[in-house]
Amino acid sequence: MIGSSILSIIYLVGSVTFILGLKMLSRPDTARKGNLVAAAGMLLAILGTIFLYRVNGEPLHNLGWIFAALAIGSIAGVSAARKVKMTAMPEMVSLFNGMGGACAALISIIEFAHYPLMDGMVVIMLLSLVIGAVSCAGSIIAYGKLAGKIKDFSFNGQHIVNLLILGAIVILSVLLFTGLSSAAVTALFYTICALSLVYGVLFVLPIGGADMPVVISLLNSFTGVAAACGGFLYDNPVMLTGGILVGSAGTILTILMCNAMNRSLKNVLIGSFGGATAAAGGGGEQGHYREISLSDTAVVLAYANKVIVVPGYGLAVAQAQHAVHELEKLLEDRGVTVKYAIHPVAGRMPGHMNVLLAEADVPYEKLLEMEDANNELATADAVLILGANDVVNPAAKTNPASPIYGMPILEVENAKAVIVNKRSMKPGYAGIENELFFQPKTSMLFGDARKVLQDLAAAVKEV
Repeated sequence: MIGSSILSIIYLVGSVTFILGLKMLSRPDTARKGNLVAAAGMLLAILGTIFLYRVNGEPLHNLGWIFAALAIGSIAGVSAARKVKMTAMPEMVSLFNGMGGACAALISIIEFAHYPLMDGMVVIMLLSLVIGAVSCAGSIIAYGKLAGKIKDFSFNGQHIVNLLILGAIVILSVLLFTGLSSAAVTALFYTICALSLVYGVLFVLPIGGADMPVVISLLNSFTGVAAACGGFLYDNPVMLTGGILVGSAGTILTILMCNAMNRSLKNVLIGSFGGATAAAGGGGEQGHYREISLSDTAVVLAYANKVIVVPGYGLAVAQAQHAVHELEKLLEDRGVTVKYAIHPVAGRMPGHMNVLLAEADVPYEKLLEMEDANNELATADAVLILGANDVVNPAAKTNPASPIYGMPILEVENAKAVIVNKRSMKPGYAGIENELFFQPKTSMLFGDARKVLQDLAAAVKEV
């Protein structure tokens, strides 16, 4: 009884740390501490479960296997997190999210044989199995696409196939409770698992371009819901709380991202989100572009009153966040106001640019969300775009044939001068040409972002 009471207190403390940690993650200056607080609560809950949880009055067995698994997982996780580059962070997030979905599905598979079919918990198991399997398979495909190992793929009628698979999953789940033989029930259960994995693959496979951040957020919410089902199954408050927090936060973020992309959540759920239409709106070059030299760029920036920097995936690839911060400080020493315009889906995952700039100690108050940035862009003397493409493409406003038409963008064309740093004139992640590059006030500054910014800083010092 004493052990049970202590475990209940531990679970309460763990739940509170999750809530506090999530709250602290909302601010860059407390995010690191919030992550540690939530991790400490999770560690406390795990240890409390191992040593204090009782099954029919008996403590847990096989502690050697449990701690061996914990050690292997911890070493693998820490090693991967320490070695990963910031450019590969979206892939790692997808992979780790997929592992969470796999755990939820495995819990259902293991526990299914321990409950009679008429037990209400079987419904929770099925939900955990389906959602977890979809999240696992979808996240692994997302990982492959982000890493460039899997290409977009779709076929005619794929939306109908996806809906048929979902319908089959529902029908087979209902059939489980119709008094079939034990062998038939087992076969149906594993068929549902297989169909869920197939749906997860087909759901993510056609998705491409700037749509991927929304998919990552949605899959993350799926994993949270699956984990919450596991918490309900085991009557584990801390697991339930953690799953609910992840699920609800992921869902809210998904909706916000959909609004930022001007997409409907319904299209995400049936797997018709982007991808196949990207090539349709590609088009050819729309005119001639104008190049600008480093020295001329330095003059434009050094004598400006306000400069707004638009970071994109090219900044992440070059790991140029520290270089842009150094340039920012040099310009501010000359009296130039420097701010950063952050599009909600810039990069490959939600908040990608915020994480990069926070790593370089860029003050959070300098980061402008899209609406605030668009209000200030018209007053900017110069905009410096670092590897961003689709999120500054005017086609989203002017070309109904474009696959990104209707997506809110950063209206950089309203600034007095636009300087775009890219490696080449290749299209962005959505695979379409950018009208901005051919506008009269736009100048192209080619090269690796970090090298260009370092040389640009040196040039500014000589102005």
